[in-house]
Amino acid sequence: MPKSSFKAPNRPRIISAAALAAFAAALAVLVPPARAGAPDWLRAAAQEKLPDYPKDTVAVVLLDEQQVTVKDKGEIDTLYRRAFRILRPEAREEDFGGIKVDFDSQTKIAYMKAWTIMSDGQELTVKDKDVIEGGDFSSEEEFNDIRYKTLQFPEPNPGSVIGYEYVQKNRPFIFEDDWSFQHLVPVKTARLSLQLPPGWEYSASWFNYTEQKPLDSGANQHVWEIHDIPGVKVEPEMPPWVAVAGWMGVKYFPRDPGLRAKTSGAWKDIGLWYDGLTQSSRVPTPEMQRKVAELISGISDPLEKMRTLAQYVQKNVRYYAIELGIGGYQPHPAGEIFAHQYGDCKDKATLLSSMLGEIGIESYYLIVHTDRGVVHPNYPSMHFDHMILAIRLPDTVSGATFHTVVNDPKLGRLLIFDPTNEYAPLGYLPWYLQANYGLLVTPDGGELISLPLLAPPLNRLMRTAKFSLDPAGNLSGEVQEVSWGGLAEANREDLLEMKPAKRAEFFENFLGVFLTNFSLTGATVGNLEQYDQDLVLNYNFVSGGYAKVAGDLLIVRPRVVGDKYTNLLALFAEKKPRTYPVQFEEASRQDDVFDITLPQGYAVDELPPPVKVACYYATYDSETVVTGNTLRYKRTLEIKDVLVPPEKLQDIRAFLQQVAGDQNASAVLRRADP
Repeated sequence: MPKSSFKAPNRPRIISAAALAAFAAALAVLVPPARAGAPDWLRAAAQEKLPDYPKDTVAVVLLDEQQVTVKDKGEIDTLYRRAFRILRPEAREEDFGGIKVDFDSQTKIAYMKAWTIMSDGQELTVKDKDVIEGGDFSSEEEFNDIRYKTLQFPEPNPGSVIGYEYVQKNRPFIFEDDWSFQHLVPVKTARLSLQLPPGWEYSASWFNYTEQKPLDSGANQHVWEIHDIPGVKVEPEMPPWVAVAGWMGVKYFPRDPGLRAKTSGAWKDIGLWYDGLTQSSRVPTPEMQRKVAELISGISDPLEKMRTLAQYVQKNVRYYAIELGIGGYQPHPAGEIFAHQYGDCKDKATLLSSMLGEIGIESYYLIVHTDRGVVHPNYPSMHFDHMILAIRLPDTVSGATFHTVVNDPKLGRLLIFDPTNEYAPLGYLPWYLQANYGLLVTPDGGELISLPLLAPPLNRLMRTAKFSLDPAGNLSGEVQEVSWGGLAEANREDLLEMKPAKRAEFFENFLGVFLTNFSLTGATVGNLEQYDQDLVLNYNFVSGGYAKVAGDLLIVRPRVVGDKYTNLLALFAEKKPRTYPVQFEEASRQDDVFDITLPQGYAVDELPPPVKVACYYATYDSETVVTGNTLRYKRTLEIKDVLVPPEKLQDIRAFLQQVAGDQNASAVLRRADP
C-alpha cells in the first residue's frame, strides 16, 4: 500500500479500525453529572430482551446513539453513547476491552466515562482519572497534532453489560459527518439526533443500507432510529469496510454566507475550496529553478524531461508527513519541500507540479482514496486519503507512450501519476488507484474523474525455463522471469527493501513453496532500479528427487514452479454463499513456458490433457507436448476484472479447481527395455 497523508474530517476513531470502525454513538451535548453507579440509560439498555443470535456471536450492541448539536458559528458538540452485552470470552480479544478516541487542535474531548454492570447486578465505574492520554509522536514517517484518550472497560466478561460515553467539541474545516451504525456484531438500536441552528439546512445520503426517514422534524431537530441491524460478516478479500457496512453521510448548510465555503455541496465546491487553500503552494524558489535547469541540462525531448523530474521527486524526496491543524489538507510550500527534501503525498505532488511548471507543463492536484468503493460519485465529500497528480500532456508528447492517460473535455490529455510511489514509473498507475475515482482540482472547481483499470497485458509476467531431468528423478535448470507493470512493481519493492546480501532469500522463499528439496545455485536481478524498464529475474537451482521413481517409471510434474491463484480456493471452501464480492488487485496476463529435457532411454507414456477454461474474471489455457526428447509445458492466465459479485463466485471456484488440477497433473515417463 502507498504512503499517503491526506486528512479526513475529524471523526471518532476506535481502538480497532476493523472491529469498531462502524462506531457511531452518543446522545446529549451537555456534560452529564458524575454519579457513583451506572447511568439510567445504561441500566435501561441492560434490560433489553434480545433475540436468539448465532452461537458464535461474541457480543451485541444494545444501544449506539449519537446526538449532534451544531452551533451558529460552526462549532459542533457531540455526545457519543454506546452500550453492549458481552456474550463470549472472545469479545475481549476482538477489541471490546476498551476504546481510543483521537482529537487534535480543532477538537476537544471534554468528558469520558465507562461503566460495567456485572451479571450479578454489581456496578463498576471507570473514573476520569483512569483515562489515559497520549500521542503518536514517535512515528518514523509522521509528525502531527493528533492525540488520543484511551479508556479500558472494567471486567468485560460474558454476561456483563458495558457502556461508555464521551463528549467531543469540534471546529471542523468542512461541514460533513458520517453516521456509521453497522458493526461486526448485531446492533439492537442505533439512533442519531441532529440539532441545527435556525436557518441551517442539512442533507442525508444513505449507503449500503435502505434509506430511513427521520422520526420527527421540529425546531430544526431531526432523529433517525434503526432497530435490529445485523452484524457484518468478515469475508476474505472483501471490499473495504465503508463499501459494505451501512452508514449515512450528513452535510450541514449554514445560513451565514461566510461559512458556506465549509460545505461541500458539489464536487465543484470542493475543488474551489481546495484550489483556494493551495493558491501559493506551487510558487518556485530560485534554488528550485536552478535545480530544474541542472536536471534537464542537455535533454531536448519533453518526455525525458518529465521523466527526469518525476524520478527526482520519487527517489530523492523522502516521505515524512508534518501535519498540524490545516496541514492535514494543505501542502507545504514547494520551496520548503525542496529545501528540506522531505514531505508527504501532498508535498511530493506539490513539488513535482512546481518543477513541471518550470518546463512549461501544467499539472493539477488529483485527490484520491487508496481503497475502491470509498468515494461515491453521487456524494461529494472529502472521503480521500491520498494525493497524486494529473499532468497535462503537451502536444509534442505522444499519449501512446503512456497507459494512464485520461481525456478531459476541457483540459485534454491528462497523465495520471503517483509521485509518492517509489516504484511506479511515469505512465503506470498502481493497482490501488486503478478502477477508482479521483477529484481533479482546477481553478474552475473540482471534477470527479474515473481512473482506468489497466488492460491485462500492461501487468505482465513471462516466465521461461529450461530444465534437465536425470534417471534418478533429479531436476536442474534455470528460470528467467520478465515482468512489467504491477507485477514488476511488487517484486521491486520486496527486493529493494532487502539488503543485497539477503536477496537470495527472496528466491529461496519462492522456490520453497513448490519444491520440497532444492538448492539455489545462482540468482541475478536486472533493471532493479530502472523503474521504466522490465524487471528481469534469473535463477538456477537443483531439486533432488523432483520426479518420483516407480520401477521403470518416472512421474514428473510439468509445472515446476509458479501458482495461478489456486490459494484463493480457500475463499470458496464454505458451503454457505458469500455476502460480499471478492476484490482482486489488478488485471494481468501471466505466461509460463517450461522445457524439460528427458533422461536418455525414457519415452512418454502418458501426458496431462490440455486445459482451456474461462470464467467471469479470467481465462486459462495450458498444454503439455513432447518434441523429440523435450517435454514442453505451456500455459497462459489472463485476469480481466477486479471485482467479482457473489453470484459469480461459484463459477470462479470451478475455474480455479480446474487450474489447480492442471498445476498438479503429472506426466508419466517409461524406461525403454534395454
